[in-house]
Amino acid sequence: MTRLWQPTAEQIQSARMTDFLQQVNQQFEQSLANYHDLHTWSVQHSDQFWRYIWDYFDVIGNPGGTIVEHPERIPGARWFPQARLNFAENLLRHRDNKVALIFRGEDGTRQQLTYAELYQVVAELAAAMRAHGVTQGDRVAAMMPNSIETIVAMLATTSIGAIWSSCSPDFGVQGVLDRFGQIEPKLFITVDGYFYNGKKLSIADKVAAIRAELPSVTQTIRVDFAHLDLPVEAGMSRWQDFLDSNATSIEFTPMGFNDPLYIMFSSGTTGVPKCIVHGIGGTLLQHLKEHGLHTDLNREDVFFYFTTCGWMMWNWLVSGLASGATLLLFDGSPFYPQPSVLWDIAEEERISIFGTSAKYLSALEKADYQPNDHHPLEALRAILTTGSVLTPESFDYVYRAIKSAVCLSSISGGTDIVSCFALGCPILPVYRGELQCVGLGLDVQVFNDAGQPVTGEKGELVCRNSFPNMPIGFWADHDGSKYFNAYFARFESTWAHGDYAEITEHDGVIIYGRSDAVLNPGGVRIGTAEIYRQVEKIEAVLESIAIGQRWQDDERVVLFVRLRDGIQLNDSLRQEIKTVIRQHATPRHVPAVIAQVDDIPRTISGKIVELAVRQVVHGETVKNTDALANPQALEQFRNRAELAE
Repeated sequence: MTRLWQPTAEQIQSARMTDFLQQVNQQFEQSLANYHDLHTWSVQHSDQFWRYIWDYFDVIGNPGGTIVEHPERIPGARWFPQARLNFAENLLRHRDNKVALIFRGEDGTRQQLTYAELYQVVAELAAAMRAHGVTQGDRVAAMMPNSIETIVAMLATTSIGAIWSSCSPDFGVQGVLDRFGQIEPKLFITVDGYFYNGKKLSIADKVAAIRAELPSVTQTIRVDFAHLDLPVEAGMSRWQDFLDSNATSIEFTPMGFNDPLYIMFSSGTTGVPKCIVHGIGGTLLQHLKEHGLHTDLNREDVFFYFTTCGWMMWNWLVSGLASGATLLLFDGSPFYPQPSVLWDIAEEERISIFGTSAKYLSALEKADYQPNDHHPLEALRAILTTGSVLTPESFDYVYRAIKSAVCLSSISGGTDIVSCFALGCPILPVYRGELQCVGLGLDVQVFNDAGQPVTGEKGELVCRNSFPNMPIGFWADHDGSKYFNAYFARFESTWAHGDYAEITEHDGVIIYGRSDAVLNPGGVRIGTAEIYRQVEKIEAVLESIAIGQRWQDDERVVLFVRLRDGIQLNDSLRQEIKTVIRQHATPRHVPAVIAQVDDIPRTISGKIVELAVRQVVHGETVKNTDALANPQALEQFRNRAELAE
């Protein structure tokens, strides 16, 4: 693989990862020379490693005397069983006049809060919540945009020891009820409406329908985000009226390391979403590690991630407060009113770490927008991407069209661990098409079908050791069977993540797609990303989705393409697509059928849903279309003449 970026000697020397390595050498009398050595030590001595993460990042709380009980149990180990700490207290450790949060809205709104102001408004909301009877273990559910109030509400909730769960306001009624209905929240926090793609969208009717089906909710708090001048109904308070303006300090409830912090949800496209419960201490330690060491986040940074609060990257972003950085929040369409909108903000606010999805970068390139033609982006030093596979061509686009002197870190993990298995490293080079490394403290491997670790071969991405931020479990999964079957049933004492991947000669990682979407024509396993990479090189193609169709006692590859406006799929374009795939992949990758669609179904967080399309093509029922942002798109795949056997 081609090396695209190399940190300078000065960058390596000043990186926090380098300092951490040197401190480990001193503290534990080691002679670790590089990241590979440090990772090996962190896995072989994971108890010492995670205990030192606590000390290195000055976690507020008492770690207790025991680091881990039963580390050999996967699952079943208990990390820091005697520890006491509070998540919000660690995120609110800074209480000065440095800017903590900047909000930029699609409608042109700009707001900001300093760390001192953030502490004060969290104090006011937390006091009001306590007065309303919210206590440790209660659930607070929010259907909110990516606004300052959403972060304030999460911090107030977790300061009490209550459990936070959120989704974005574009979710449908049933999609919200499928999630929040399972966890029975006491408080429901929402908005009057939101902005997207130039439209102001009221959600008043949606909120009324949801409230009617959530009998556990004793109070609804509404933020007048879109300023629609709606009436306040019974059991509802406006945000500003609910706050306790007399409060000046926060009473942080000491909590156990393994007490619940967040309830997050699987995509839910194959049934009711799984409620994944994440613990306080594990989430905090993992995010401190990933931000401080793998991202080199510090107090001087302006940290941005394009996300909604229905995607785990929101939870990941918010933890940046613990590092004292300024967080940049954006809500709206990243292409309204023009493709430059996020880069205009990046220049104006001097964003230093810019996070987004791989699909956004692909769409930006398809829109023929080159940020470096318009902005120098002098403050920008790192770009992070996730959500889907970042193709080698998108790596080229970043270095050609955005900035050449930038650390491009493709990162991969998921809602399952609210963090990453593979991610960036500021002291390592960037190779085209590769994630830079696997995370410290995590024994990440790729297994072949026999359950043996392999390098340079495709297989299942796994983690072979226990780690503190494994989920506590699934909500109401009383015997733990659903949790066990989701991750541990395939390989003994090993977390199987469900990604089809490869460990490279550089100890980097290549992701080829989700394992459950892997194609299998003639018994040859093909990751869908291998096809998308080739197809989306073609100028006429905006995006594509590939599935395996059962065919004559085998499986054949079927490719659906969404084309640029005004272009129709014809034999010439079909042949061009097949030729590009055959030349740059293998004949096995070439689709048996190529068909045109107007839209491709995706989850609300933007991921395309191969499994749902496959079900429709086979005449099966998609159990939960409420998990989709555009469920109507599925109808295009039903009863297609070209797919009839």
